[in-house]
Amino acid sequence: MTTASAVAGRAAVVCGVGAALPPHIVANADLTARLDTTDEWIRSRTGINQRHVAGTDLSTTDLAVRAAVQALADGEPGPVEAVVVATTTPDRCCPATAPAVATRLGLTGIPAFDLAAGCTGFLYGLATAAGFLAAGTARTVLVVGADRLATLPDPEDRTTVPLFGDGAGAVVLRRGSADEAGALGPVVLGSDGTGADLIRAARPGALHVDGADVFRHAVDRMASTSRQAATASGWELVDVDRLVPHQANSRITAFVARRLGFSDDRQLSNIAETGNTGAASIPLLLARSAADGRLKPGHRTLLTAFGAGLTWGATTLTWPDLSLTRLPEGAGHDR
Repeated sequence: MTTASAVAGRAAVVCGVGAALPPHIVANADLTARLDTTDEWIRSRTGINQRHVAGTDLSTTDLAVRAAVQALADGEPGPVEAVVVATTTPDRCCPATAPAVATRLGLTGIPAFDLAAGCTGFLYGLATAAGFLAAGTARTVLVVGADRLATLPDPEDRTTVPLFGDGAGAVVLRRGSADEAGALGPVVLGSDGTGADLIRAARPGALHVDGADVFRHAVDRMASTSRQAATASGWELVDVDRLVPHQANSRITAFVARRLGFSDDRQLSNIAETGNTGAASIPLLLARSAADGRLKPGHRTLLTAFGAGLTWGATTLTWPDLSLTRLPEGAGHDR
């Protein structure tokens, strides 16, 4: 399904970006001390050197609020009129995380809700926000991806524990015109419930990932949906400056880039430092890359993701000139 981000001249325009990572870092060496694995095994199969892990004193809501504060400070979007939080790890099954996030930001009284689409959740959130803006329901929407995925694996499972970290990323979208920098192109989304059991967690500590099938589906879906999003935007893949894939596994993203014809210098990555942070991974990567100069104003950017559900999605935008020139002290780590 393709969701148009511009209706009657209205478009969803990115005007702020923020990130939050827990201060506690778990290096591969910390895992090899207790699991039957090695640093080389983890790095060669996942591309991950370390991950940030939240303690019991740092909730999904806390991470979401901290990323949102940075995104809101990044520009001058005007009053936020809706909040969407994409997460697989809400603090409670009920109520949702988003109303608490909105209230802590001083936004009581506006629409605020959670969205569950696995690691594709942030892209589903962008599409939802674009619909609000196009319909005139809101003029400015905050979209947050926040996950504490390190809580999901069996702590003794050497195949899944190294993969996941915690974090949050956020963007602010305002109503604007389709021809300005930061305007989202069409958002291409899809799902297939026949693969629901490939990535599942009935409770914390019980995550199951069918690695081989997930790899195949992820590469196929991320590559095909990226092509669809580029075509829907009137772009050729050769004209895309930066590919921003969900940071699931370095092997997956490498195969996706290869299928799409992207050289290493056109693909953004931070999985070595953060691991797989679920719905937070794309906004975290955007914030980091904008801060360190890998993502510059004017870069034609292609976002793509795949996650549990199964779900997938992609969209495009020309990166805007935001006020964020560097992340706060700690390189995006909360202190």
